[in-house]
Amino acid sequence: MKQAIAIVLSAALFASCSSTTMIRTTDPQAKIYIDGELKGTGTVTHTDTKIVGATNSVRIEKPGCEPAFYTFSRSEEFDAGACAGGVFLLVPFLWIQKYKPERTYEYNCVSTDKKK
Repeated sequence: MKQAIAIVLSAALFASCSSTTMIRTTDPQAKIYIDGELKGTGTVTHTDTKIVGATNSVRIEKPGCEPAFYTFSRSEEFDAGACAGGVFLLVPFLWIQKYKPERTYEYNCVSTDKKK
């Protein structure tokens, strides 16, 4: 019985450490970079296990257009699973906040062409 409880608590602890958010742009052809890494175009899903307050940088770009820059932090929503795990071990409190499930960033192509 103790083993089963330990397994369930461990699973809840490790599942509570990750947080996922879906990132959309208003331009489905725009490339989305998170922390400098290309994740895809138009809509991407981002998951990580960073701790509360960690910030991610987002760059949205398209050939011939100026890039747009945004940030989001892991401090947007309360995570009950991490809180419950934190009751037994203090470490899960580092993941007590999570990302919003979705976010949409406005991206309008501003030409990089300097000709007038």
